[in-house]
Amino acid sequence: MPSWIPMESNPEFLHKLGVSKDWSVVDVYGLEPDLLALVPKPVAAVILLYPLSKEVRDNLYSDESLEDTKEDASTCEDTSTCEDTEVFHMKQYIHNACGTIALIHSIGNNRDIIDLQDGFLKTFLAKAKNLSFVECGKLLMESDGISITHKDVAQEGQTEVPSDEAQVYHHFVAFVHKNGILYELDGRKSPPINHGPTSPETLLEDAARVCKEYMARDPEEVCFTVLALANSDAAAFTIISHAIAQANIEPTERKDAFGGRRIFDSIAYIVCP
Repeated sequence: MPSWIPMESNPEFLHKLGVSKDWSVVDVYGLEPDLLALVPKPVAAVILLYPLSKEVRDNLYSDESLEDTKEDASTCEDTSTCEDTEVFHMKQYIHNACGTIALIHSIGNNRDIIDLQDGFLKTFLAKAKNLSFVECGKLLMESDGISITHKDVAQEGQTEVPSDEAQVYHHFVAFVHKNGILYELDGRKSPPINHGPTSPETLLEDAARVCKEYMARDPEEVCFTVLALANSDAAAFTIISHAIAQANIEPTERKDAFGGRRIFDSIAYIVCP
């Protein structure tokens, strides 16, 4: 299975993919209403980083992960996971690419509100428009522009750059709104997971509910990070920065919504298995 270099969270990566600077990936400081209120609006997508279970870790770097399963090609009969044909969803074939895939899922399902400059991501999404889950994943492996940009940004991190063979045992998924439904998009799972009704206005709160469910399943774990693809209006960020300063929230120790134990690392790897 091909591998990319694990990459630190880097806000410039989003813009180097061609997304206008009207949008940014921002930290979600906590999952309670008062802290969710600090996130700029509108929110186009929510991205969760969570630790993988031991069973998944043991199988993650197996060549079997390259294989296309019957589930990938079939239509699921479970109404909680049946695919809306308008949802853009791609299979992950590349180790250490889940953060990039989460971003592409977030952008690809919001083309109605997110402008893209002409370039490799816009071209990729145009080519992928009518492709299947599996075909979109294989197309990413052939997208030199995205892989080269990923590699270049990975070399710019604040910490020592790991090798592309580094085994990173955390995973990113994206939550998006499409046709009144909250979908969880995971390149390791087909089809998209339906988490019930939502709206553009309540996406952040509804995704936060699902993030809490992830945390509840692993109560001893502290390595969770929540991010939002949000409007980056300068005035909104000024207000938020002032509110954070007033609340004395330290950027490396944001605990409120996580029982005093959850730590958001400002240098979280954006690309994981």
